[in-house]
Amino acid sequence: MFAVSEFLELTTAGPVATVTINRPAKRNAMSHEMWSALPGLMDAVAQDDSVRVLVIRGGDHFSAGADIAEFSTLRRGAEGAAKYGAAVHAGERAIAELGKPTIAAVHGFCVGGGCEIALACDLRLAADDARFGITPAKLGIVYNFTSTKQLVDVVGPAWAKQILFSADLIDAATALRIGLVNEVHPPAELDGRVKELAETIASRAQVSVRGAKEIVNRITDGGHEDLAVEALYAEAAHSADYAEGVTAFLEKRPPRF
Repeated sequence: MFAVSEFLELTTAGPVATVTINRPAKRNAMSHEMWSALPGLMDAVAQDDSVRVLVIRGGDHFSAGADIAEFSTLRRGAEGAAKYGAAVHAGERAIAELGKPTIAAVHGFCVGGGCEIALACDLRLAADDARFGITPAKLGIVYNFTSTKQLVDVVGPAWAKQILFSADLIDAATALRIGLVNEVHPPAELDGRVKELAETIASRAQVSVRGAKEIVNRITDGGHEDLAVEALYAEAAHSADYAEGVTAFLEKRPPRF
């Protein structure tokens, strides 16, 4: 049994699972309980063989960040801050290390911990009303190393420094220009585009999708081609996906993976 939160909802529709952050009264601010529930939710997605893609979304807002009310309670003092930080780190790592592709669908505010969650996803699609920011410089906090690396990998060191130094919010157009998001759409069209992309990825050869994710992550972590990577090539060559892909190509029909 994994930790649960009343503010995080896991649903599935065919091969696409969705985690919805549902705490509208606080603009989807993330509490300690919510962070603590993420590893279990990610494990449930990982263990469900019918799920090929995960979407993480909010409502009018993706997430306005940490629940500030907990700064004077659970996060009070150095020891409390360390325990709270460990829960945030475990939640973020659970998303980032999920072996299946992940998409963040961002409406409204995506700030602080909310932006940390979005950056842990493989892809980020945003509405043109979205606003992004990472604000530890307003709170006297040093941003976690692995989460900082996620930001640097996505936008580069200069923009990572500007975002972290200034703690300012940036708009969706700027986020697209610097590579923080993959696509920007009108709010009414975003969810449809996310569904389309998720279903497209789910329809592809999963041995290829999983292999690509692992190799790209190894590259950004400074890795090189090794026996583990060669094993991915071998797995693909001996897979049912490869056999179907070749057969479909020869028969001039769409593959059925």
